[in-house]
Amino acid sequence: MASSRAWHNAVLLTAVVLLLRRSCCIDASSAATSPVATVTARPNPPSTTNQTRAPALFVFGDSIVDSGNNNVIETLIRCNFPPYGQDFPGHSATGRFSNGKVPGDILASRMGIKEYVPPYLGTNLSDFDLLTGVSFASGASGFDPLTAKIMLVLTMDDQLELFKEYKMKLEHIAGAERAAEIVSTSMYLIITGTDDLANTYFTTPFRRNYDLESYIEFVVQCASEFFKKLHGLGARRMNIAGAPPIGCVPSQRTNAGGLERECVALYNQAAVVYNAALEKEIKRLNGSDDMPGSVLKYIDLYTPLLDMIQRPQAYGFDVTNRGCCGTGVFEVTLTCNQYTAHACKDPNKFLFWDTYHLTERGYNLLLTQIINRDGLH
Repeated sequence: MASSRAWHNAVLLTAVVLLLRRSCCIDASSAATSPVATVTARPNPPSTTNQTRAPALFVFGDSIVDSGNNNVIETLIRCNFPPYGQDFPGHSATGRFSNGKVPGDILASRMGIKEYVPPYLGTNLSDFDLLTGVSFASGASGFDPLTAKIMLVLTMDDQLELFKEYKMKLEHIAGAERAAEIVSTSMYLIITGTDDLANTYFTTPFRRNYDLESYIEFVVQCASEFFKKLHGLGARRMNIAGAPPIGCVPSQRTNAGGLERECVALYNQAAVVYNAALEKEIKRLNGSDDMPGSVLKYIDLYTPLLDMIQRPQAYGFDVTNRGCCGTGVFEVTLTCNQYTAHACKDPNKFLFWDTYHLTERGYNLLLTQIINRDGLH
């Protein structure tokens, strides 16, 4: 999660006591984009896979795919208030960090599973919800455990613990054999890692004992451990997103882009290096002895999103360098609210909803490109 530097640093100071308990996976200290075709929204999107339809979709990660888990934990990183959710059914601020649906919802709908992926926490889940998948994601989380602890949100390991709890509930309603089948044949969407770079490394001093290259190695090692643990719990079909062009996200333009709020070249280059390392590790793990029977797929967010930012007219956007909420240059989470930061008149003309997250239309067009180009497993 990103915000204005002053507000962000104030939040960090409230959590500094947690930083004395340094967490890590494996100590890393020891151990130009191609164009994409112009797309338009489709009423009947293409199939996401050639395989038999997955019975459920499970989501892990950060605020891009958190559908409300942060509502019920003690953190400032939440958005269960207007104008968030203004275009969600019932104009409801559910805790999704957008004006409407987020990627998990959109993907589940396109897969024909259901229209919305509910959060695991704070929801009276029906049997149908449990049988068809939930989101364990927590806004401001990352593969680096410290990223979540700074903001008092769920770590990726916390999300795995919730998944273990979920599996017991699933067995209760479906039986052990059917539950195991659902877990092994369902699709898993994992989107996180951006906050590790944008916040933990570039904004705070707490990982500066690493140079950028070694920190990226560390984060990828943490990611690898997460995939192995998830595989050990029965997951097989994982779709894993890389980092977007972090330097062009409105919050980072504001924080480090100078008076003109230009894209921050260093941050974008860090995302490119991270993505290459992550993709290499995913290819190494895919179907390996470490993860037998696994089908892992890397999702390139960087290329299509950068194209949307650089060629907004091709996608029907008027604004891509600031968010729809308030001034669009610093508002996110608590600073994007109905009292001090009203939403723009037409969110469909904006790629970004706040200074970090896309509008529902932005997510729809992004997923359309990804599915058209590479598909999902």
